Amino acid sequence: MNTAEQLLHLHFETFVDDHERWKTLIADDLVWELPFAPALGHPARLSGRDQVLGHVGWFVGAVENFRFHDLKVHPGAAPSEASAEVKAEGLIKPTGRLYQQDYVLFVRVENGKLAFIREYFDPVRAAIALDAPIPALVGST
Repeated sequence: MNTAEQLLHLHFETFVDDHERWKTLIADDLVWELPFAPALGHPARLSGRDQVLGHVGWFVGAVENFRFHDLKVHPGAAPSEASAEVKAEGLIKPTGRLYQQDYVLFVRVENGKLAFIREYFDPVRAAIALDAPIPALVGST
């Protein structure tokens, strides 16, 4: 059985470079929380394989030469939990802008699959790279 620490390493190794393999790492009922995503008009929570794959598919399709680096994985109190800090960089295809991001993820594994992910990132960096408005700021001056 895979520990959360092992699955986090595999997550970052396969998310872009071997997306079909990445799909085998996630549970059918995966919950992926993105607390800062609503600032970009995206959902704060993705529930189930279809929602996750839809959102991830959009992201993977929008970036080019996306790479994770400086990965630090931290085991949790139990083998089923872990966290990670990672930097990433890629080109946003529709805008031609460089996207540089720092991520922090917390995961929980059940039955050898990623069952829960909570991901933190800077939505301002994403908005600039995507040339997207931040809905909370639109109209406020």
